[in-house]
Amino acid sequence: MGESDLTKQEQNQYSRHILLDEIGFEGQLKIKNAKVLVVGAGGLGSPVLQYLAAAGVGTIGIADNDVVSDNNLARQVLFSKNEVGLQKAIIASKKLSKYNPFVKCHVHNIFLTDDRVLNIIDAYDIVVDATDNLPTRYLLNDACIMLNKVMVHASLYKFQGMVSVFNFQNGPSYRCMFPFPPRSEKILESGKGGVLGALVGIIGAIQAGEVIKIITGLGEVLSGKAFIYDMKNNTTYKYALTRNDENFDIDGLINYEEYCKPSL
Repeated sequence: MGESDLTKQEQNQYSRHILLDEIGFEGQLKIKNAKVLVVGAGGLGSPVLQYLAAAGVGTIGIADNDVVSDNNLARQVLFSKNEVGLQKAIIASKKLSKYNPFVKCHVHNIFLTDDRVLNIIDAYDIVVDATDNLPTRYLLNDACIMLNKVMVHASLYKFQGMVSVFNFQNGPSYRCMFPFPPRSEKILESGKGGVLGALVGIIGAIQAGEVIKIITGLGEVLSGKAFIYDMKNNTTYKYALTRNDENFDIDGLINYEEYCKPSL
């Protein structure tokens, strides 16, 4: 990360962060100098992007080639009715720049594929997986392993959300939890199922918190752990993940759409 100072305006804007002994001036400077790529500007991406921008992450990449649609507005709170049909990444970038003019936003208004993802990810320190489909998750995992980038992952199902951090300080990867794609059509289509909008905000905020913790060295990062929150029953629990070195033996990317196709 490059070195730069905090202006008087920034010190005032982030004063509540700076007052925290665990963050302070140096921690806020680390946040300013950080470069974070958020893949997916939808339900999870909306709170992640808003909280990262509010926290003062200096460079935020937004990767999404989809458009705003009516049936997404209940959970994609970054967007409004008059923006239906417009490109999410472009609209998100404009809004974040208004929220916080100290943040630089880079738009990647494209579909991430194996032939372009490495060049994009390489420019960032941390990758946030805010997607809703298995092919992209495996693509991001493998690319992050090849480039030694940390990946902050979350997934949702109805009233439950899960957050974990992969490839952090010799910790496990996404493949250590799911070595191979599940072959069930139901699981593969889970991103198209129902989900409670408020749950998406909670899980996205936890993702953003993990990013800030990684940047500043604050607290205990969710590496080697999967954190589960069940909103319906108001319960939380964690389960341990173990690193398997074989899952890090990746020397190239593949066609992940084909790789994740369900068995007939």
